[in-house]
Amino acid sequence: MATKDLILAIDNGTQSLKALIFDAAGQLLAKEAVTFDPYYSAQPAWAEQDPEVFWDALVSACQGIWRHSDVDKDRLVGVALTTQRGSVVNVDKDGRPLRPALMWLDQRKTYGLPPVGGLWGLIFKVTRLTKTVAYLQQEAEANWIRTYQPDIWRSTHKYLLLSGYLTYRLTGNFVDSVGCQVAYIPFDYKRLRWSAGWDWKWRVLPEITPAMLPDLVPPGELLGEVTTAAARQTGIPRGLPLIAAAADKACEVIGSGSLESSVGCLSYGTTATINVTHKRYIEPVPLLPAYPSAVSNFYTIEVQVYRGYWMVKWFKEQFGQHEQQEAARQGIAPEALFDKLVEAIPPGSMGLMLQPYWTPGLKMPGPEAKGAVIGFGDIHTRAHLYRSILEGLAYALREGKERIEKRSGTAITGLRVSGGGSQSRSALQLTADIFGLPTAKPHIYETSGLGAAIDAAVGLNLHPDFKTAVDAMTHIGEVFEPDQKNHVLYDGLYHDVYKKMYRRLKPLYERIREITGYPK
Repeated sequence: MATKDLILAIDNGTQSLKALIFDAAGQLLAKEAVTFDPYYSAQPAWAEQDPEVFWDALVSACQGIWRHSDVDKDRLVGVALTTQRGSVVNVDKDGRPLRPALMWLDQRKTYGLPPVGGLWGLIFKVTRLTKTVAYLQQEAEANWIRTYQPDIWRSTHKYLLLSGYLTYRLTGNFVDSVGCQVAYIPFDYKRLRWSAGWDWKWRVLPEITPAMLPDLVPPGELLGEVTTAAARQTGIPRGLPLIAAAADKACEVIGSGSLESSVGCLSYGTTATINVTHKRYIEPVPLLPAYPSAVSNFYTIEVQVYRGYWMVKWFKEQFGQHEQQEAARQGIAPEALFDKLVEAIPPGSMGLMLQPYWTPGLKMPGPEAKGAVIGFGDIHTRAHLYRSILEGLAYALREGKERIEKRSGTAITGLRVSGGGSQSRSALQLTADIFGLPTAKPHIYETSGLGAAIDAAVGLNLHPDFKTAVDAMTHIGEVFEPDQKNHVLYDGLYHDVYKKMYRRLKPLYERIREITGYPK
């Protein structure tokens, strides 16, 4: 009989789904990726996708991975699933979607909703949180659906995140991981369970009932077993256990080896984030919660730069046609040529400073915010602009680091970097220089999938606990040490320029908003 020591991790990201096979030492033995359009837009600012797109990608990726010669199905001990956060699916009693999934990138809002009243309304008024709560009401996808598509809302049996929907397709159970609950839903982030009946979140989301939500299981515990129907489509062995993991960012954190609160995990993805794992529940900003960790009964304290490394894609589309064409001619990845652009520009981009607020936020920054670039001179080129984008993102994440340290009382002394930007040596070095901290690249790129595999390894007793599993399955790749000369330069720009930009530009942002109506 074959040794049961392999884990299938399914990682459903924004633009692709990957099936990954890991062993108990965290080595990636096989990978199959299926790409898809992240969304379609029936109207400006909308972002929707047919949920069947994700299931079809899961089926194709799994069927593809079985064709790898070094994958032995008989050695599989279990499956784990991690997905993008905040994308929601309305389903009927048979688990059939009633409408396209509303993706996390969707920017529609619901205006004109009655404010939260009663005692909670008074509390929000006294604590000056009325506008924050109104913002949450406007942003919640459930409020839009029940306002503009009431027939669909009345027919909704379960209101699921993408993780819950794919879990249902695999197991036939309406169940999801505690670690995946990151969305505008009535979830108690401090107690890691659905909110109690008295909680204000039910008043912000008045049409969601407890019966519409799935059962919750902590990371590392059993969600269910792969059904005969799912096995027939995917090729995953029938009856294989599906172990609860967490959302992609949370899985990235432990997959990068960041289990201590002194180790910050930077994710240079579509949304750039800095996270730390913490035993205590600490809100980086009031009413912006710490999210569930991929480790049971822990939290990830997170600060986001919403568009993050999307800005790199934006630059490539707007200004990088030459490198893309040249890369195609040479048969190399365009990123190699973009890295050369960065290397040719000195640290600090000769005074070109970028504030990466291409999309406004709730509190960090405020909803009036816009992106800004200052310091232009006739010597600056698109290469300076490209480097200033990378530097601006690192400045914003350093600001997030300092906020987390202040709120938690714990110093961050080392960094791990994952996500698409981790493949750029220039980005990693300037990150080390801006933070003044050693910055490590994990041994593999697929840190989100590895984090999910760690959850499964603990749940299936391949390792006795999370610390042992993280120590055994994560490994440091290259470490980038800060150049102290560059750090001194960056420190001056960060304290004396970057940290003052938002405060001084905010009145102009607000006036632009008043005149143009954008952003609403």
